[in-house]
Amino acid sequence: MCGIVGAVAQQNVTPILLEGLKRLEYRGYDSCGVALHVDGKLQRSRSTSRVADLQQQIAQTGLAGFTGIAHTRWATHGAPATHNAHPHFSRDRIALVHNGIIENHDELRAELQAAGYTFESQTDTEVIAHLVDHMYDGDLFHTVQQAVHRLTGAYAIAVFCADEPHRVVAARQGSPLIVGVGEGQNFVASDAMALAGTTDQIIYLEEGDVVDLQLQKVWIVDSNGRPAEREVRTVQAYTSAVELGPYQHYMQKEIFEQPRAIADTLEGVVRIMPELFGDKAYKVFKEVDSILILACGTSYYAGLTAKYWLESIARIPVNVEIASEYRYRDSVPNPKSLVVTISQSGETADTLAALKHARSLGMPHTLTICNVATSAMVRECELAYITRAGVEVGVASTKAFTTQLAALFLLTLALAQTRGLLTDEEEEAHLKAMRHLPAALQSVLALEPSIVAWSEAFARRENALFLGRGLHYPIALEGALKLKEITYIHAEAYAAGELKHGPLALVTDQMPVVTIAPNDALVEKLKSNMQEVRARGGQLYVFADGDSRITSAEGVHVIRMPEHYGVLSPILHVVPLQLLSYHTALARGTDVDKPRNLAKSVTVE
Repeated sequence: MCGIVGAVAQQNVTPILLEGLKRLEYRGYDSCGVALHVDGKLQRSRSTSRVADLQQQIAQTGLAGFTGIAHTRWATHGAPATHNAHPHFSRDRIALVHNGIIENHDELRAELQAAGYTFESQTDTEVIAHLVDHMYDGDLFHTVQQAVHRLTGAYAIAVFCADEPHRVVAARQGSPLIVGVGEGQNFVASDAMALAGTTDQIIYLEEGDVVDLQLQKVWIVDSNGRPAEREVRTVQAYTSAVELGPYQHYMQKEIFEQPRAIADTLEGVVRIMPELFGDKAYKVFKEVDSILILACGTSYYAGLTAKYWLESIARIPVNVEIASEYRYRDSVPNPKSLVVTISQSGETADTLAALKHARSLGMPHTLTICNVATSAMVRECELAYITRAGVEVGVASTKAFTTQLAALFLLTLALAQTRGLLTDEEEEAHLKAMRHLPAALQSVLALEPSIVAWSEAFARRENALFLGRGLHYPIALEGALKLKEITYIHAEAYAAGELKHGPLALVTDQMPVVTIAPNDALVEKLKSNMQEVRARGGQLYVFADGDSRITSAEGVHVIRMPEHYGVLSPILHVVPLQLLSYHTALARGTDVDKPRNLAKSVTVE
């Protein structure tokens, strides 16, 4: 969601800015733009199409300069339109890009209009550009430090001034921003991936930081205006991870990368121990008496799945909260609860805010399951487990979800061991099953041809139901979400026992009902729910374990899973649901990797 790249160099920075935008496309956007300092003037090019089109536009105009900023925008204030696209100008002196949301923009807009400023967009970002111009005192760095104190909300900004060549000033509050350090050139970006191949020397700015980038200088002050020392880290943002290779879409590539991603996530786990989550984990795990999981979207469904594991195996009470709801309600804090956040990017604004809210309520013990070791979430939490899914470009999460589940199962076992509930024999059996997951996933992926056949029928429908019970109810939720995200088919998921309490009214022969049917303790109950669907003429599409004795019949379509996988079955059963969504999207001709209205990394509330 929204990407920033900025550069100050001794050569034309246009190629660097455009390449950075390309590397940020995975975040999702609906417009893009570049602004450059050219012979003492501001020039820009903006587009509501893709970065490739922006690149052609710039090639035709020959836009070039030694100082510039660039942006991909995911619309919040104002429709996706060229006049709302970043960068925004103020009186041909200030150029600015912005991630985040400014909550007091209406108040500032009225003040600036009274001062004579004319607004060309509906964005909150243009307010910041005019504010910086209005407060400009001849020193952009000093001006930005003063201006950000007028802003309420979340922001990462990068700005330059026509009067000050070879200088970009940036600031962050509640939205991620990094600095890239080079020789005779320096950079700013919202993600280290944007600078892959340009520099691997990265500074992660902290809340309230303002940074002055010049050719030979990076100067940072904190929110109080005091000089701040920030560590320069060597970060390998591998470019090969975002190459499509032989696959048609990134989502397809990432679905098929799951065996490797799981293997990498479990690499080095030779035995279960709390220290997998950090040096302080044993002490923390001994002190806590409950778990509070905070997450959004797919990560929330990973948390719901983990609740079944944690309560059944580790015997510890678990609450799972939607992060955006948790921080706005009156809850009962428990200082002995372990607060667990789950996030692919580690920059999810709602989850970060919920984490800080939990801490403010007196819950100091925090742990994150995250795919990015250098993210804000990892820095904010006491303990962490880094999944190793690699870069996930497709907006619809796949390998990030299954690696989260693997990490959460490790957490379950570590807590069970700490609580004296895991025998050596049980530990070895669980580890053996986890080590076999990559091979088991390969067998599931081999089901793709049968799933392709199903997708043709789904592509002609506008509604679908997903059913699951117990551990697999959250997997049904995830399956419905995937179908919604990339096919635009309306899909809902229910615990199968809830059918007769409302959703059965929706069932007709035009309503496909996807059923997750592992051979577990609830399979006979599930069969009864399936009969309720068939009695109303519904079409059942069943992913069944081979030994569950569910057979194909009129109105009952069955794909058999290669093996029953016990408590780890959710990790296997979600994969065919991903494939079903992917191939249905292909059949409908939707934009698989960049579905409409959605973004990859949701860094605004």
